[in-house]
Amino acid sequence: MLSHDLIMFSTTLQKKIAVLRERHTPITLGSVSFASPTLLAPMAAICNAPFRLLMQELGAGGSVSELISCHGINHGNERTRHMLKIDPREKHSGIQLFGEDASAMSEAAKIAGEFGPKFIDINMGCPVKKVVTKGGGSALMQAPKELPKLFSLMKKAINVPLTIKIRTGWDADQVNAHEIIHIAKNEGVEFVSVHGRTRAQQYSGHANWEYLEHLGATSELPILGNGDLHEAHQVRDRLKKTSCQALLLGRGPLRNPFIFLDSYLDSNEVSPFSGVDYLEVINTLLKLYAENGERERTLLIQIRKHIIWYAAGFPGASEFRTRIFKTPELSETLKITEEFFSNGSVLQKKIQDHDSFMTSGHG
Repeated sequence: MLSHDLIMFSTTLQKKIAVLRERHTPITLGSVSFASPTLLAPMAAICNAPFRLLMQELGAGGSVSELISCHGINHGNERTRHMLKIDPREKHSGIQLFGEDASAMSEAAKIAGEFGPKFIDINMGCPVKKVVTKGGGSALMQAPKELPKLFSLMKKAINVPLTIKIRTGWDADQVNAHEIIHIAKNEGVEFVSVHGRTRAQQYSGHANWEYLEHLGATSELPILGNGDLHEAHQVRDRLKKTSCQALLLGRGPLRNPFIFLDSYLDSNEVSPFSGVDYLEVINTLLKLYAENGERERTLLIQIRKHIIWYAAGFPGASEFRTRIFKTPELSETLKITEEFFSNGSVLQKKIQDHDSFMTSGHG
């Protein structure tokens, strides 16, 4: 069981965090409040309660759960129900559901609402084949006439705001986000997150920010823009000019857990976070996973992927990854990790290639 105490970083790291968090400005989208306009995007097998809480402690203005199957919820699947858990310390988190049947989705939404989310989000953007072929995810954008029933039934089932996450459209010939947003407005949806790619693009190519900015400037609902915000300077630059009411960061926080803080640095400032700070984040996340009831084998699998992601851009990362993948024990993995991130030379982090990162899909 997770404790109700706030996460406590070292005094040194807390001071660094506090300086940049003071630059954040709270926002309200519809009737949902967030600590800042830079939010953590939902990602499959990543955005569980421990990770969401960590990101909020590190400056994310809010977060959304990984996509959760309505059918798994309704069938009482223990693992699926566990995914609905929201840590009491999470202040601005929603739950995202996916499915193709309006009745099943509304039934699941009612159950999800009992876990205390600030809002319920419908996944209408996942491009993964196993989701789309059943009619869920981005496939929902192909049947706009069916959406009023889905939205209406789900609104009636919950007592928190309803939101949706979509893509720009199915493919280049079917870009219909504006149509979906109009329907959502009429049915009482409170805000819309838009990934700037079509379903056909999956996670390849580039997000269409020209279209996202058009939506932000003209849409009847608040728009959360999502796509290609991999580095802090990209987020900072977008914040200065965007017509979107908020930004969603997905892959960026996986390589830089401080991106929500670094995004508020002035252009002439250098990130204050170094390798030892990354190590502290890793240890904190490990503690949260353990509190969440993960077994040691699962702990290793969970924390190892984050260690690998965080190492990207640091000197010697390639050799470090090789060592980590060859290490089957959690204790030895942590020892190697401490040696790497505590190294005095591990100060400057530089990412050169994002196009090859997480292009197979994450929600």
